[in-house]
Amino acid sequence: MRAKPPLKNPILRTRQALTPPMPRSRVALELTARAAEGRFALQRCESCGQVQYPPADCCRACLSEELLWAPMSGRGELLAHTTLHHSNDPFYRERLPWKLGLIRLEEGPVAVAHLHQDCAPPPASVRVTAKLDKAGRGVLVALPAGESQSMQTDPRHNEFSCDPQFRKVLVTDGKSRVGQALVHALAEAGAAVIWAGQAEPWKRYAGQDAVEKLGAVTVVPLDLTDERGVNRIGAELGGRVDILINNAELHRTEGIASRGGAELARREMEVNYLGLLRLAQAFGPAMRARGADGGSSATAWVNLLSVYALSNYPPQGTYSASKAAALSLSQCLRAEMQGAGIRVMNVFPGPIDEEWNQPLPPPKLAPERLARDIVNGLRDGIEDLYPGDVAREWVERWRQNPKVLERELAMESAAG
Repeated sequence: MRAKPPLKNPILRTRQALTPPMPRSRVALELTARAAEGRFALQRCESCGQVQYPPADCCRACLSEELLWAPMSGRGELLAHTTLHHSNDPFYRERLPWKLGLIRLEEGPVAVAHLHQDCAPPPASVRVTAKLDKAGRGVLVALPAGESQSMQTDPRHNEFSCDPQFRKVLVTDGKSRVGQALVHALAEAGAAVIWAGQAEPWKRYAGQDAVEKLGAVTVVPLDLTDERGVNRIGAELGGRVDILINNAELHRTEGIASRGGAELARREMEVNYLGLLRLAQAFGPAMRARGADGGSSATAWVNLLSVYALSNYPPQGTYSASKAAALSLSQCLRAEMQGAGIRVMNVFPGPIDEEWNQPLPPPKLAPERLARDIVNGLRDGIEDLYPGDVAREWVERWRQNPKVLERELAMESAAG
């Protein structure tokens, strides 16, 4: 368990957020793309089999350009380590001392990695992972070979995490099954304050008694279609929210020809796309301004999207389109939050076991499992999360060939 961060002195001026050096070559951004999903991969030469780091445009051993990204085991040996007590970079200067280690990976390359404070002195076995730093760039981090009881106590390690423990979290829809599961998972993870949004707070719902027994939860009126109401809550809470989880959505199972008119599609866009836009405008500026509050800073924004945002699922065509629009907007939000070091995590679940997916056959993702995956994703500091078997299989097909996936979905819909 990490130490509870000290309260911010309200008299002191809010410091400007700093991020680590950001420039990366295009090939090095491939490491970032995989780290964003919690994967550790390096280049392997197809001609000679050499694994290399840092990434380059050709093989350093045989100059071949036939380089593929392959998953790494993460096992390595710490050869040497050092502690920095001085840095010319403003970000690291504020965080000294900072430990670095020289690691020989099991696959061959020797790499410099950020070193967890619990790593034994060299020579020692370590686990190497690819993480995103505060600038959203992929870096290597070395952890103790065994699971440490004090893994979260290293303040430098927490620079790569958005752990909800001791944080103040807003869940935009606390009434839905997913929202209730999120509230319970966050309370179990040690969140200090949880605001649970409800579009109609005067209506009681199944499960409300269990939510009200959680001492950290406060219900707030929040309807994403009400711009004035969103702005009011943003003015009240925006300067205090550390993690915002936008799980509010309107989900209907309609294609284009199944219903005349655009009213349903308009309502889906009002919540799923314009609702996100209203939240970003109401909460984004205040959260960006708090990116440098140390252990009490704003740290993450989570958007519950859908794997249907990657490729349209015709039986739920207008819903898929609204989630695709939200995905595009969330990428804009990520770029704007990047300078403050705030992680924007997009979650792409497959069918969730809830009302509007009732006709679909299993497998379906349980809300409790989805909530746990989101909490774990925050702890790991990742950007893109694909919870459940359906989502993982879908995204692999999408990576292989988006056009083939589109045709397969069309044929499946026609056959159904």
